[in-house]
Amino acid sequence: MKKIILLAFVVVAAQFFAGCVATAKSPVSGVLFTDVEGPEAVGSGGEAMKFGEACATSIMGWVATGDASIATAKKAGGITEIAFVDYHSTSVLGIFAKYCVKVSGR
Repeated sequence: MKKIILLAFVVVAAQFFAGCVATAKSPVSGVLFTDVEGPEAVGSGGEAMKFGEACATSIMGWVATGDASIATAKKAGGITEIAFVDYHSTSVLGIFAKYCVKVSGR
């Protein structure tokens, strides 16, 4: 059991030192945990009546899936005119990361 725990620790440590940990775009990041929201872009401004979201995830930097594009978020919300684009970034211990684009508009 001790060998398995040691091996798991070595694998995770190697990921950190190799720079291959799962991270998501963020103006600030924490080694243990990151949960940040921020602005991405401004469209026409004005009142937002519809909202759409698109996300991508990563596991240890080994597997990454998803479509976090503005176009996908816009389609998800049925938006034709973008007012604002924001994002939400989450990362846990460099093992799991998630990045979501949030579009609001009409």
